[in-house]
Amino acid sequence: MNLSNIPIKKLDIQNKDYPSSLKKISDPPEILYIKGKLPNKGRVYFAIVGTRKYSLYGKQITQEIARDLIEAGLVIVSGLAPGIDAFAHLAAVKLKKPTVAVLGTGLDLESVYPKSNLWLMEEILKTGGCLISEYPPGTHGSKFTFPKRNRIIAGLSSGVLVIEAKRKSGSLITAQYAFSQNKKVFAVPGSIYSVNSKGCHFLIKKGANLVESAQDILQELNISQKLSPKEMPTYKTKEQKAILEILSVQSMHIDQIVKKTGFSVSLVNKTLAILELEGKVKNLGGNNYATSNS
Repeated sequence: MNLSNIPIKKLDIQNKDYPSSLKKISDPPEILYIKGKLPNKGRVYFAIVGTRKYSLYGKQITQEIARDLIEAGLVIVSGLAPGIDAFAHLAAVKLKKPTVAVLGTGLDLESVYPKSNLWLMEEILKTGGCLISEYPPGTHGSKFTFPKRNRIIAGLSSGVLVIEAKRKSGSLITAQYAFSQNKKVFAVPGSIYSVNSKGCHFLIKKGANLVESAQDILQELNISQKLSPKEMPTYKTKEQKAILEILSVQSMHIDQIVKKTGFSVSLVNKTLAILELEGKVKNLGGNNYATSNS
């Protein structure tokens, strides 16, 4: 699929296909520019946003929660930025489900940003999702356009989840828009020593819902659909059992696995290699491991 071959459609606020939730905010865009197709009316849209400079913890949580929400029928909305935003969109693409990316630029190839995610834009369109902007073709991004578009991300959505964000970040701007629009705001806690946790902890203190799993979000949104149960792991040896149980909680560097299990480096290496061949764990890079369903 060639992005340049996909037409850009204009949708004014009077059009019947204009998202009704977006009409209700205080300053809705008079015109939306769209590539692709808006998911059907009646679907629940939900925003996931976060930092570009993510940790492995943030990446894993984003993949897990986004996947579970998508499987429960929600449409993920985000801003297509590298990092947490991209992982949220990618979860939908992997499941071949629609996702909505809201850009802070025009939708023409010369203007879209970030260029590094052009491939992801193509995948979003292939899987029935869409790209949205309030800016006409030829509009390049600025320090004003990106924060302003965040009101659209919040406005389209029933709620906003922030996963890893500094105290001053675009993600908190999106959350603030959600608060002002009387939308549900959610945040994932993290280490008190991490700068990426400061924004989330601030939101939780302000009244955001603390999130540990997708079920927390579904319950708060009064969505009764149950998540599909995870397949229980099978163990062939005590070493496999110990390592899989550790990785089921969070991703971990091999040195930490050695320390927590008390096994020798060679035994951990051998066990991880077997588990990787069996598709039960994956190397996230730099000898950091996670379970395969993360």
